[in-house]
Amino acid sequence: MAYVSQQLKKELQPAIMAICKKYGIKASLAVRNHSTLCLNIKSGPIDFITPWNKFTKDRQERNGLKFYESKSIDLPSQGIAKGIFTGQAAEFVDEIYPAMDKGNWDKSDIMTDYFNVGWYVDINIGQWDKPYVLEASK
Repeated sequence: MAYVSQQLKKELQPAIMAICKKYGIKASLAVRNHSTLCLNIKSGPIDFITPWNKFTKDRQERNGLKFYESKSIDLPSQGIAKGIFTGQAAEFVDEIYPAMDKGNWDKSDIMTDYFNVGWYVDINIGQWDKPYVLEASK
């Protein structure tokens, strides 16, 4: 059963925040429902929203769906993010996921509907009521 404690969050936080600082990202780290380590990104000089909207628009138009522009993102996984982002956005994602996953395990077996992970990892870029703020590069 997935479980992440406040103590584990405190242990992982310095490395995670150092990566955010390196890229100029303003973020906070939280524990949700005692099972998920969440990085809530508020602002920074990296444009995550434009490539995400382009990817989403292309996918939805291929499937005949209406596209709605997003001002925030809940990144589903590192693998999906790798196919969407390039440049600094991709570099940030490649560094931040391993830092948030350090010491985690995954002994899940989807064939038997058995999920056994140390904890889940979520990255939220902006919130539904507070969009991500793209700042000018320094």
